[in-house]
Amino acid sequence: MDLSYTPKQQAFRAEVRHWLEAHVPADPLEHYDASRAGFEAHRAWEATLKSGDWGMVTWPKDYGGRGLDLIEWLIFEEEYYRAGAPGRVNQNGIFLLGPTLMEFGTPAQKQRFLPPMASGEEIWAQAWSEPQAGSDLAGVRATAVRDGDDYVLSGHKIWSSRAVFADWAFGLFREPGSERHKGMSLIFFKLDAPGVTRTPIRKINGHVGFAEIVLEDVRVPAFNRLGDEGQGWHICMATAGFERGLMLRSPARYQVAAASLAGMWQARRNSADPLLEADVVRAFMNAEAYALNIYQTASRLSAGAKIGAEASTNKIFWSEMDIHLHQTALAILGADAELVPEPGTLRRGDHDWLDDYIFALAGPIYAGSNEIQRNIIAERMLGLPR
Repeated sequence: MDLSYTPKQQAFRAEVRHWLEAHVPADPLEHYDASRAGFEAHRAWEATLKSGDWGMVTWPKDYGGRGLDLIEWLIFEEEYYRAGAPGRVNQNGIFLLGPTLMEFGTPAQKQRFLPPMASGEEIWAQAWSEPQAGSDLAGVRATAVRDGDDYVLSGHKIWSSRAVFADWAFGLFREPGSERHKGMSLIFFKLDAPGVTRTPIRKINGHVGFAEIVLEDVRVPAFNRLGDEGQGWHICMATAGFERGLMLRSPARYQVAAASLAGMWQARRNSADPLLEADVVRAFMNAEAYALNIYQTASRLSAGAKIGAEASTNKIFWSEMDIHLHQTALAILGADAELVPEPGTLRRGDHDWLDDYIFALAGPIYAGSNEIQRNIIAERMLGLPR
């Protein structure tokens, strides 16, 4: 991808690259979902990032950031992935809740929650989905009852990312008896609070990436409500826009994977199906096209635009691109794709293609299933009937 960068942006890229070369661990950390030790190792990495003011570069300095723009964030992400730096264990916080807090939070809420989020001192989980409300988020049944200066939370959340080891969660709760899309509030709660029970849910690779959460009369201060009472649906849609349209899946993630795929093809092309070359080219082009689209989105947002329904088209694209890219990798590897790497054998920047493929399969489901995203596109962008 050939983009023209200003001298300031080029200097910033050099600064990021130099810092990462000096600080990224030589050996990969144990995955943050694999164990408490892996989780805490990633928390320590978040603190290392904060020591260089890299926790979230777009946030104001008072909240632990550098006050940079979205283009500089994309540059940071490109260098971050190319350096093989550890995954961001606090992605639910810094990429989803953080931007939402910035838009809807009070000054006191921003000062309370953003700095420890940027430093990794407090790691966040997302607690939206329920047994009867997955992609249909408007169907949540968990309740929040106002009692003086507190809310009393009750209900059942499931598939809560990072919730096994995280410190806090942000969830959607409704006033008892309220209608769909109405009477809901976004509320923060501590995951070790009295009345909170969390049960690990193991993924196919054995990691505890999710938790089931049961809340029984959990008291939280009204200070923990983001935005006005009953504004929860509107706020959650803003968060979903960040998740689907910009921050959760930065283009560098796919550009680095596509480059690695191309390298593997060059190394194995004599023994692989020659028809796979077209898939390698497609994967590379898709990653570049996605990056250009995100740069365009970042430019529009910097000019004052808002993320709208078009975020759904973006989410469909990156989730399906991810599957195709990894399917191609497994096809090139052939029978070798079934070999599980021995612990400690992967080096910084290496890809575990099978494990990454299994994770990619979830892409069309999380962040709102692609079926629901197609409905959103049809109704809100194309004006088709429900």
